[in-house]
Parts: sequence; C-alpha cells; structure tokens
Amino acid sequence: MVTTSNQNPDASQDYDIVEQLPDQEEFWRPPRRFGAVPVDTEPLGWDRRQGFRKHYPLVNLPTQIVERVSFGRTDEHEPNRLIWGDNLHVMRQMPSSSVDLIYIDPPFFSGRQFNVLWGDNNEIRSFNDIWEDGMPGYLTWLNARLYEMKRILKSTGSIYVHCDWHASHYIKVEMDKIFGYDNFRNEIVWGYRGGGVPSNAFARKHDVLLFYAKSNSSIFAKQYVPYSEASQKLVSRRGGVSIDNKVRDLSRGAAMPDWWVDVNSLQTWSPERIGYPTQKPEGLLERIINASSNEGDVVFDGFIGGGTTSVVAQRLNRRWVACDQSRVAIAVTAERLKQGISQAEIDLSSNQNIEVPDFTVEHWGVYEANRLADMPRDEFREFILHSYGATRISDGEDGPHIHGWHNNQPVWVGQPGQDSQASATDVGNFANAILRTDQYSDVFLRDGTMLAWGFHPDARTAADNLRQREGIQVQFVRLNQVRIGSTDFREHVVGRSTDRADYSDFLTFVHPPNIDAGYRNLGNGSVTFDASGTAVINPEAEIINVQWDFNHRDRFEATPGYSFHRDRNKKPQLQVTHEFDRLGSFDVACRIQDSKGGEGTQVIEVEVR
Repeated sequence: MVTTSNQNPDASQDYDIVEQLPDQEEFWRPPRRFGAVPVDTEPLGWDRRQGFRKHYPLVNLPTQIVERVSFGRTDEHEPNRLIWGDNLHVMRQMPSSSVDLIYIDPPFFSGRQFNVLWGDNNEIRSFNDIWEDGMPGYLTWLNARLYEMKRILKSTGSIYVHCDWHASHYIKVEMDKIFGYDNFRNEIVWGYRGGGVPSNAFARKHDVLLFYAKSNSSIFAKQYVPYSEASQKLVSRRGGVSIDNKVRDLSRGAAMPDWWVDVNSLQTWSPERIGYPTQKPEGLLERIINASSNEGDVVFDGFIGGGTTSVVAQRLNRRWVACDQSRVAIAVTAERLKQGISQAEIDLSSNQNIEVPDFTVEHWGVYEANRLADMPRDEFREFILHSYGATRISDGEDGPHIHGWHNNQPVWVGQPGQDSQASATDVGNFANAILRTDQYSDVFLRDGTMLAWGFHPDARTAADNLRQREGIQVQFVRLNQVRIGSTDFREHVVGRSTDRADYSDFLTFVHPPNIDAGYRNLGNGSVTFDASGTAVINPEAEIINVQWDFNHRDRFEATPGYSFHRDRNKKPQLQVTHEFDRLGSFDVACRIQDSKGGEGTQVIEVEVR
C-alpha cells in the first residue's frame, strides 16, 4: 500500500522551534586596538528576521512511500528511511532533536562536472545553482543545510562534515558560527594513497573531517589503533603491561589520533566499489559511527551518494535516515542494502525474528502518478490537501462535500485517477455545502477551492454561472478550480516570488517508462538481454540507469554488478549478457529509471538453454 508519510504529525509545528545561533560575543568581539574593524558573527546567507528561509523559502510537502523493503522482522518498529529529495526540505519535515549522529559528504567546491556524479536532472540543476555565485554562494547553500542539521541533532549528538582542501577552512569558519567555536572537537585528517601527482605541487593525498558536538554532553567512545611492531614487542616482553610512572594495559592499542592513515581510499579493484566516483570506504564510516553513537541510535546522511553510511549503520545496529537528490543514488543504495542482507545468508522467507528493521523508499517533491491513482480515496485526499497546504477535516464534520480548509476557505478534492474529472454535480454539491457552513454566516461572498486532475466542461460552466450571480442579492459562492499538477497548483505551493532554479521541479507528477525487454539464448547458459526498445513517457526525459535481477522472486533485488551498469561511453547499458549457473526457467526483472524520476519494472520468463 502506498501512503504519505510525515513520521511526526506535529513536524510543522515542531519546526517552528527556532534553532538559535550560539552566543559567542567574547570570541567574535570587535578588536578595540585596531579601531572599527567589522566582524562577521553570522553565517553567510543568514537573515536576522527570516533566517535561511529568505533564500530558501519553506516548501511543506509530504513524502510518498513507493516501496517498503522487509527483512522478516516481526515486531512492531518504525522502518529506516531512504528518501529521494533535496535534504534541506526533507530535514524541514523532520522533528527537532531526533537524530544522534550526522555524517555528510557534500559536493566539494571543486567544479561543476566533478560533482555531477549520477547525471540526474535534479543533480545537474542543483550543482549549477550551487556554483553560480562562487564560494559565498556555495557556503550559503551549505549553511542553510547545516542549520537544519543542528536543529535535528539531539543535545548528545555530533556531526562530521567531509570536505577537502578547496573549502575546508571556509566551512570551519561557518560551522564555528552555527555550532559554536567551543563545540569544535577535531579537524581529522584522512590520509590515503593512489591517484595522480601534480607536476607543480606536492601530491594532495588527504581529506578533512570537521567534527563538532551539539553540546558538552555529546556521546563519544574512544577508538583505538594497534601499536607499532616495536611497541607490540615491548608489550610482549612486559606481559601486556607497561610501567612508566603508572600501570597501563596496552593490549587494546593506542588511542586513535586525529590523523587517520590506516583506512585507504577505495581503489578500482576494491570489492566494495559499486561504480560511484567518490564512494567512501566502509571502514571510515565504521570508525565514525562507533565513536559517536550507540546501538539503536539514529544516524542521518543527507548526501547518501553510494549508500555507505546507511549500509554501515544497518550493520552496526543503528537506525538511519538517508536522502539524496539523485534518483539513481537512491536506487543504487536500496539495492546495496538488500544485497548486504542477502550476503549475510539470512533466509528472508523464514518466520524467524530477524533483527534487521525494514526500510522505506520515499519520494519528496516528485511523485509517481500511477501510485497516487492506486491510493484509497481518503489517503489521496490527505496527500493532496497536505501538498496544497490545507488542513484535512474529519469525514462529516462539514458534510461529505468539504474535505479540508485553507486560509479559512473550504477545499474539495477529486478522485485519485488522473483520467477523472470533476462534474457539474460536484460543483453544485460543494457550493451547497459551503452555503450550509457556519464559517461565513455574516457575509454574502463565499469562496471555495476545488482540486482535481481535470474538470468537465459542464463543471466549469456551473462555476461560471455561480460567479455571474455576484451582483444579485443572494449568497454567492466563488469556486476556484485548480487542476492538480498545473502551474497554478505548483506556484501556490512553492510561491510565485522565487526564481531559484532548484525550486522549478518541485511538486511534479511523473510516469514510469514503458519497458520492452527481450532476450536471446547464446547456448551453455549464456543469455543476451536487450531493453533498448524502452520508451520514456515523461517529457524531455532520458534513461539514466538500468538494473537487472536475473533470479527474480518476491521482490526486485539487483544482481551484484548490475545495479549501476555502464557501457564504455559511461551510458546506461541497455544490452547485457549474463551467464546463468544452471539451465531451466528463470524470472528475470529489468528496472529502469529516467532523468525526470520515472521508474518502471518489467518481469519476463526466460528459458535458459
């Protein structure tokens, strides 16, 4: 069943709890001996009246659950969440003080093309916007998100921001302003090997992790690194105890310093690699998660990329919320999570109590129209009213023909199917319901809004006839008929005043591609598959990813190596050859994502010869 999700019914009210900037007058005070030197104490992009909403207005939309992946756990629990959407707006729907640890690996300030990793339209548009105004624009973009991250962090929480030499020093200054200079814990240097060497400079072989706590009560478990060979020999000679004015147990190793050189970056031959250019090693995330969270804690990653944070958090028995603006990143991460459980040889079909929570795949801002059409009508009404910013009312509270209220005006919502149309009867019933309400008992002009996928011509005629009665001394009902998905509908939600490129596609409805996959036996268990006949439905969309499940059963689970598959030109590979381990019948599934967010799956029966 597809439902809308807000996880916290009072999230919008909770969001109004303002996260104040830290009071650091002593640290940022103007220097007296140098005269009137201006000191910038507020993060770039901050407005004293509107905060970061001045540049990034609030868009309060629901999420759409498109899939729930179950690993057989039988007890009641909240699922982990994998969300496709801009993390700023996703976080604004999350409750304050709800996360224990944040790790982010945001786009480095190193150029547009380097950071466009998956090739989604959303990704390209956002990155072009980030670098439009140089470093100040980049920091404003990042600060708005860091501010929300501070709000959702618990008082015992911590945040790690992964960056490199391009902007690490600028980011630290901004984080000092947002999180507080006194809450800075470490600048961790992660050194690694491999890659090229410049001809005019020393080889750049490290990244930086900026580690901040929310408060002095933050969780931290000291980590250890094995002693050197010489130290181990000393330990062995002294029976594991060293005496240097104090007795010390050296068996667990030395306390981990703030320079990490024992975890190398992923090389091309690494079995962890999934094809994601900036994928981070799991060992790096293991250390961070073990150091700054406990089992059962919630870990958040707003730039999930290749999915490493959620994969490691799940393995270490942490809860997690992860999001990314790339549709491909979400698809690849979902398959990596499924494979991680399958590789642990857990029998998903048994009834045993497996200690792995489900996870949901959710969309924010771009919604699958076919799934909305399959919703029960009450759920569809709730989704549309939430999207429009209206408050749903209980059935019968104002009669069966008023479904919600917006700005003291009644709202009516049509049927879920996109082919449905509001009729003249619907207009009349809604108008009569408005006349019977007590909301406007002392006025003659009454307004109402009808939201539907379409309106029959007689519905528009009926509404026009009602409008023409305005000059007559009778109670008048003016009906605004707004087509769901129209420009008027979108502008009502995201606002007419903003011209930011990254708001242009918010609140759109997409369709799955029509997949046409066939196969040809090559003999001896080798089969060639071809999905090049697939047609995308969404305007101006193109195929950006193809996934294959060569042993499809109850759910789609991409075969390892076929979750993010590219040809020599780094284009999605629509033709593949697979070697089956036996002959006989197989169900093979092909799943395709397009650049507008559409996703479809086709299952074909294959006789392998």
